[in-house]
Amino acid sequence: MIDDFLYGTAGHTGPTADVEAAVRAAAAAEIMPRHRKLAAHEIIEKSGPHDLVTAADRLAEEHLTAALTKLLPGSVVVGEEAVHADPAVYDALGGDAPVWIVDPVDGTRQFVRGEAGFCTLVALALHGEVHASWTYAPVLGEMAVAVRGRGATLNGIPIRSGSPAPGAVLDVATSHPDYTTDAQKRALLGLRTEGIAPRPCGSAGLEYLAVARGAQDAVAFNWELAWDHAAGLLLVTEAGGVQSTLSGAPFRITGGNDLPFTAARDEATAQRVLAALRSGG
Repeated sequence: MIDDFLYGTAGHTGPTADVEAAVRAAAAAEIMPRHRKLAAHEIIEKSGPHDLVTAADRLAEEHLTAALTKLLPGSVVVGEEAVHADPAVYDALGGDAPVWIVDPVDGTRQFVRGEAGFCTLVALALHGEVHASWTYAPVLGEMAVAVRGRGATLNGIPIRSGSPAPGAVLDVATSHPDYTTDAQKRALLGLRTEGIAPRPCGSAGLEYLAVARGAQDAVAFNWELAWDHAAGLLLVTEAGGVQSTLSGAPFRITGGNDLPFTAARDEATAQRVLAALRSGG
């Protein structure tokens, strides 16, 4: 079903353009009108002060759920807000139906503060494999699209991750300290070594985009919620980058990964990051 949708007689550019239009429409209708205009009652804490949800998150996810399932009949949606309301929704990642994985506002804290560093993430998966992804940063005017086996583009122009300059200090975005346990902090401490400059991440989706376009060398993350990673991991790999968990196995969106994991511009960079993480753990 996904192959027919992405690669059928209409060609893969037609359906992916329709998804892109749906993502843009959701942002225009539900996210951007609230940017820098959120009322206090539109911001809610979920698990704590660092885990926020806004009316924009909820309404954009509802908008995307309706639009995406219409584009691909028989598909289902695993969205961050739907799973918060009913954790059983997450089980669809291991089911037989095509799954749209949606993070309506990735970088909610940045969005709440009125900053530009947030995006909408959408990925299309089946049986745990991601086939296409869309990363849209509306304030920045950036739309990145990746299709498995077809490469990655940013605003329609192909992008490649490339490799760091020989001897350059690696710029690595890591899990934010607010979201890490003591054990996870110890693993990440391994990145505080010569030749690596770790820093807390912002929007995960935009960090992945930075790796895919060669503006950043790697990410190193400790959590595995599919809506944060599915779109970006495909984007990086289709741009020529590499991803791996601590054991050396690829990251699985269905979970059970050996954490932390990395996505990097090239194989050598990934191995340097993994070695540092192992030394910290």
